[in-house]
Amino acid sequence: METLYRAFLIFVVGYLFLRLSGKKAVAQMHSFDLLYILVLTNIISTPVEVSNMGKSITYAGITVILYKIFIRLSLHNKLRWILYESPTVLIQNGDIDRKGLKKVRMPINELLSHLREKGYTDTRNIAIAVMEETGSISVIPKSEYRPVQPNDLNLQVKKEYLPIPLILDSQIVYHNLKYLQLNQSWLINELEKMGEKIENITLATFLEDGKLFIDNNEIKEHKSDPYYYKPGRDN
Repeated sequence: METLYRAFLIFVVGYLFLRLSGKKAVAQMHSFDLLYILVLTNIISTPVEVSNMGKSITYAGITVILYKIFIRLSLHNKLRWILYESPTVLIQNGDIDRKGLKKVRMPINELLSHLREKGYTDTRNIAIAVMEETGSISVIPKSEYRPVQPNDLNLQVKKEYLPIPLILDSQIVYHNLKYLQLNQSWLINELEKMGEKIENITLATFLEDGKLFIDNNEIKEHKSDPYYYKPGRDN
């Protein structure tokens, strides 16, 4: 029981400390962030091998506080350049920057692979490509090769509407109903009009025109229709 209790407490404390550190995906982490995670996990995992759980939690707490302090200080430009690496230019005005590639230790074929993933096959079409602090690559094409925008054609477009989920996996999203100033009775009434039941609905969203879009668990059969081809033997 002591082992189970210790493992549970370590997990809970580690989770709370990571939540206190702030939201950040692994792909967005800088070298400083990764170092912090490695140090914190090593400190927290110490009670698995020894019994000094109190000291371990204390040290972990101090580490979190120091990390928060350094993150706050990094908002000042002078310290930011010490803690974080600066972006590296890989392509500028269609020309590959070999010094930049050498600095980030990236071969040409890997650079071309990253460009293809972003939909670019010709380096001559790129105004600038930069490896950011997090290791991701940002690509900005030359103006004549970027996608056409409505503003380029002097078109007036309507404001983008985001469908609001009201049911997810057969569960009502009550806070969205409250946001729309609707209630459960209205939702059930609308579903009855459409001949649907909550337990059969994968997704229900509130549309711009006030109607519901329903995606239920039923899959329509489209035999021999090439637009609904499914790869594999089960087609």
